[in-house]
Amino acid sequence: MQNDLGKDKINKLVFAIAIPCMIAQFVNVLYSVIDRIYIGHIAEIGNLALAGIGVCGPIVTMIQAFASLVGVGGAPLCAIALGEKDQRKARSFMSNSFILLSVISLLVVVVLYPWQQDMLYLFGASDATIPYAQSYFGIYLLGTPFALLSIGMNNFINCQGYAKTGMISVLIGAIGNIILDPIFIYMLDMGVAGAAIATVLSQLLSCIFVLGVLFKQRLTVNLRLEPLHLDYCLQILKIGFTQFIIIAFDNIMIIAMNMTLKFYGHEQADLLIMANTVAQSFMLLVTMPLGGISGGTQCILSFNYGAYQVDRVKQAWKYISKVCIGFEIIMFAVVWLAGRYFVYLFSSDPVVIEQSLTAIRIMTLFIIPLGLQYELVDGLTALGAVRLSLPLSFFRKGIYFAALLLLPCFFGATSAFLAQSISDLIAPIVSSIVVLRSVDNILQWRLQMKPIDFDKEQNEQCTQG
Repeated sequence: MQNDLGKDKINKLVFAIAIPCMIAQFVNVLYSVIDRIYIGHIAEIGNLALAGIGVCGPIVTMIQAFASLVGVGGAPLCAIALGEKDQRKARSFMSNSFILLSVISLLVVVVLYPWQQDMLYLFGASDATIPYAQSYFGIYLLGTPFALLSIGMNNFINCQGYAKTGMISVLIGAIGNIILDPIFIYMLDMGVAGAAIATVLSQLLSCIFVLGVLFKQRLTVNLRLEPLHLDYCLQILKIGFTQFIIIAFDNIMIIAMNMTLKFYGHEQADLLIMANTVAQSFMLLVTMPLGGISGGTQCILSFNYGAYQVDRVKQAWKYISKVCIGFEIIMFAVVWLAGRYFVYLFSSDPVVIEQSLTAIRIMTLFIIPLGLQYELVDGLTALGAVRLSLPLSFFRKGIYFAALLLLPCFFGATSAFLAQSISDLIAPIVSSIVVLRSVDNILQWRLQMKPIDFDKEQNEQCTQG
């Protein structure tokens, strides 16, 4: 069922799109979390294997950032074009995004595969954990095209108002992973390599579904391959660069954290990296669904911005911000009421459990303001205001790296976990000030671009397909 982005009531529309996107991203987290749960319980080698996967995690997610570079870049442009009633342009943005994703995914495999061992050592692997890290990463890397195409092109299903269909595509992959993981890890006794194979096969299933919907199912615009349009490609990369930087730097932050823990942790380094792996798994449960809400609802802002309905843009932006903050309040309560039970999923070692729980509680001290930060930056991106969204993203990362560099020097390795909370507090304050001072100018400029003969009745026909 398609949601009418230009006519439905805002509160109904936000929930109709935000909830499926949130569930989809929550389920998407299961790809990595389930792998880590199964791997952490492998007899005798579970803890070391978990640390090895922890080193791979941020690199894998950083590779997936290329899906956001193109998907999050192209989908708002597609939605804006639909709001302008220009289906030809919308279809062209989709086609160019598909070609870009295909080329980038192949380049990632060719460039990274020969350097995987050196890269894993650089990003925190030790002699004890490198066999497990390389076993997982080498297989996962070969499945990169499936991952990037399924994640990136799913945005073009969501941006047309088919949020539930987008959710189903993620559910297919996650359920496949849940079923295949124990088969390959335990029944076939393939260990860490089995977890990687299960993940790749699951991503293949999701990819087949997404492309099948875009090519075959009757949408407002379907995927039809066209020649590359250089100007459209540049626009896609320009809009998507903010989200790419956010995801890439989030994972550079994790990599830097592992390197810091390895340097300052000394004999406890592997323990601290194991704890960080568990803590980052929980942070995925915080940030991925949050990103599903703020990123999935971009289509509402983009479409109405394209349709010159600035009052609906303001109304939706405020409502989405409240939903994001509400979600983070719930997750903050989960940390303190059920955080220990989450840690039990990964290990039965009491030392690992206590260290992991401490890391989670430190890192989530200010996740409530983080909800506002996500929506402010994603909202600006949805309106094409990358000149503001990109610096605000860099600002948050800069605070994190400054804290990560300074705190362990004075307070020891464990204090590195506090860098996350410091950045999550300061960045939303600055972002709020910037958005409040600039949003009216952005929307007034859009109104000045409105053609005299723009027909709102045709807009309704376009949104309903």
